[in-house]
Amino acid sequence: MAKYITEDDNYLIVAAIDFGTTYSGYAFSTRSDFKKNPLQIQANTAWNAGSRQLMSLKAPTCLLLDSDKNMVAFGYEAENKYAELVMDEEHHDYYYFHRFKMRLYNAKSVSKELIIEDITGKSASALDVFSLSIKVLKDHLLNSIRQQLVDIQMNDIRWVLTVPAIWSDGAKQFMRRSAEKAGISSNKLRIALEPEAASIYCQHLPTEKLEGAKGFAVATIGTKYMVVDLGGGTVDITVHEKRNDETLKEICRASGGEYGGTSVDREFMNMIENITGTEAMNAFKRESLDSYLDLSREFENRKRNLRVGKSGTINMTIPFTVLDDLCEEHLNKNFKSAIESSKFHSDISIVSDKIRIKEETFLSSFQPTIAGVLGIIDEILKREGVDGLSQIILVGGFAECVFLQKAVQSTFPDQDVIVPTDSEMAVLKGAVIFGHQPNAISERIAKYTYGFSKRKKFDPLKHDSSHLEIVNGEEKCCRVFELIVKRNEILPLGKKVTSTAKCKQEDNGLFTLNIYQTERANPMYTDEDDCSVLGTITVQLTGTGTGDKIKVELIFGETEIRVKIKETATHKSARRQ
Repeated sequence: MAKYITEDDNYLIVAAIDFGTTYSGYAFSTRSDFKKNPLQIQANTAWNAGSRQLMSLKAPTCLLLDSDKNMVAFGYEAENKYAELVMDEEHHDYYYFHRFKMRLYNAKSVSKELIIEDITGKSASALDVFSLSIKVLKDHLLNSIRQQLVDIQMNDIRWVLTVPAIWSDGAKQFMRRSAEKAGISSNKLRIALEPEAASIYCQHLPTEKLEGAKGFAVATIGTKYMVVDLGGGTVDITVHEKRNDETLKEICRASGGEYGGTSVDREFMNMIENITGTEAMNAFKRESLDSYLDLSREFENRKRNLRVGKSGTINMTIPFTVLDDLCEEHLNKNFKSAIESSKFHSDISIVSDKIRIKEETFLSSFQPTIAGVLGIIDEILKREGVDGLSQIILVGGFAECVFLQKAVQSTFPDQDVIVPTDSEMAVLKGAVIFGHQPNAISERIAKYTYGFSKRKKFDPLKHDSSHLEIVNGEEKCCRVFELIVKRNEILPLGKKVTSTAKCKQEDNGLFTLNIYQTERANPMYTDEDDCSVLGTITVQLTGTGTGDKIKVELIFGETEIRVKIKETATHKSARRQ
């Protein structure tokens, strides 16, 4: 496990990096500005989309490496550079990664040895890809800060890195390792959970900035509300209640799923592929990546600015000539003829360089994703303790989609559906505020059951014979799950759980302890199918090491689990994150 985070009050600036599936960005504020106005937060505005000349607060999470896996470009620059390489047939030795954050959500086990593949299937170390991307954002951010405050050093900055609340603890650890490799000191880094950050941000917004808020504002004591973070890869949901001491408490564990904006993109591109055929679509991505990116960006704009029921048709600019040539080559017909012979012949037409799509057909790309989002919200609203919840706050890039907003409003008419005016930046700006106020969430709910592996006296009426071991002539049950925190348990900030262990004689003073996690409430053994190792603590003891007793203290209730180890003989301590 990574090093323990010490409390660090000697900071001048909080700098937050929002590392997203589709887009990433950063923001910062000084300690003095925060005291005057918590919303005085600066974000980068200099990401340029290249040919489309779009200025953006965030850049695409895309990384381009050369044949030796050295950094070439990140963001829009990586997109455009790789597209040029493809056009010139010079891309074969390069590595191009995009939307790779989802690998940490989908991976069963996340470790520093994780391997990921680029767009063409070439492999690289996930830790290298993530750390290089974070380093670009970190360096860009430092540049921005030093343009205003020349003498600022790394030690003056408290860093915050965002991760989805629905991620595993192992994935959070991986992001911490990546940030460390990118040059951010572990004791200067805090992990913020994305919907929590958005929730904290909304606490500081005046009501007029919360479009849809009626009556109660989310900052009112006793208010229960849901934050739905609709990002590129996932929907990530948490439920909070405002406490008397102005802090927030989590009502039920974070939930979510793979229902982000990119799943809508996939549905739309599948519609185009249904017209052109798979071979032509693959060639489109492979040989005309610049045109493919233009189409993707055009769809992104339509997706966010969709106004349902205005005209009955959606008009989009498309790379008509490229698609025409591809259809001629692979289908022996032009693009218009391909549409006319497809199942969309009565729904899609061509006018000049634009495609006209019937609204109902266009919206079909959204239906599976929106249905998934609505299903998760509905399931959460039925949970115990959520009664009295009055507001649903939508944040994230996909939250700007009016069609989605209306779907949530019509499905849950008893709720005020609130969309902050800058919903795309809510997580990032909230992460900055969290950096200044790390105790803003005073109570969380355990996502997993946590425990250790212990040997206990074998009980034939209770234990399975496959776990029977003879130790010094005694019958012992091995790999028993010793529960320390149960799933759905309330975890106040800084909740401490203590246990004791012994260092085995054969380990020569090297103490090793595994922490296990499972979604089961009452696991029996640590080798059950859905039980996994969260992390391994390894400490070289200073005592004799032979049968030394060790006090193990785990601190819960924060965004990460902290561990303290103390030798009872020498009273020496070690700490781990």
